[in-house]
Amino acid sequence: MSLLSAVADFLKPTPPPDPSLRKALDRVAELVDPMLKAAPGFEKHLSGPVQYALGYCDGLVASLPGPIDINRKAFADDPLVHALFATAGDIDQMLGRSQAVRDFLAEPCSWESEYFYAMFAARRQQKKQLGLAQQGDVIRSDVPQLVLFFSGQTLIEPSCQLETTRHGLRCKALESLLYTFHAHVKALRDEREGLRADVSVERAHLTVLRGTSGGHALEVGTRHLAELDARLRHTAESLMPEHLVHALADYLTAPEPALHLTPVSITVDRQGIVTDDATAVFIWPCWPESVATKPSKPLKWSATSNTASCSFK
Repeated sequence: MSLLSAVADFLKPTPPPDPSLRKALDRVAELVDPMLKAAPGFEKHLSGPVQYALGYCDGLVASLPGPIDINRKAFADDPLVHALFATAGDIDQMLGRSQAVRDFLAEPCSWESEYFYAMFAARRQQKKQLGLAQQGDVIRSDVPQLVLFFSGQTLIEPSCQLETTRHGLRCKALESLLYTFHAHVKALRDEREGLRADVSVERAHLTVLRGTSGGHALEVGTRHLAELDARLRHTAESLMPEHLVHALADYLTAPEPALHLTPVSITVDRQGIVTDDATAVFIWPCWPESVATKPSKPLKWSATSNTASCSFK
């Protein structure tokens, strides 16, 4: 009876993925290549890897620091917020120029609370200067200093509910992985088109050689054409939907090199000068923006970020 049950269980069709996973699979096909759905076993081969990638993205979002308050009062009281902005007015400018905030405020739900949650992101920059510093009992004006400052402050996935923001960030993390893979697919397509052009040129060249001297040049050209043809076939096969599905599955089950967080601790004073003792500022490299990498050897790419809760005051 147990053997029959085992056989019956084996013959049962694979249950359909849950709605959230199915939505993620649809997003995979949309961002990478709609033709992926035509590959045999699209859901079967990708359900597990996509589920793993979603769990990995959940872990990334959960490890983000915060939330912290960002407003004029926090700029005066919180050394971290003071380090992230040059002036309190920069907070207002960030809110005013944020399209994400404008879209959020257009929704009726945005008025449910005085505060909203979002991921804060900025570019970390440093510059060297000569400045004032006390060395012993002497005040010197030519002391080399390293100044930390931030630019391009922005807010991502604003929402009145922290969990809604975290869910949106998880989706963006997955999309980031998919955009990286899509860039690899585009690079392969560009390579294929280039090889097609090279093959066409080489064939025309061989036609000319056959009508003239031939000999060694014809032999070299024939060998070169064979090499180009082999590379073209290999690239074309790599772009077949079934091959892309398997490559994507491998990529999503090992997403760590392509997307990860690296905490960095830097200590600055109230003027933003890097020092050995003062206010600790934590900089968290996070979501990538525009780096195309091959899934087999993804590059490290990052932008500075922090999770923050913001209020209008």
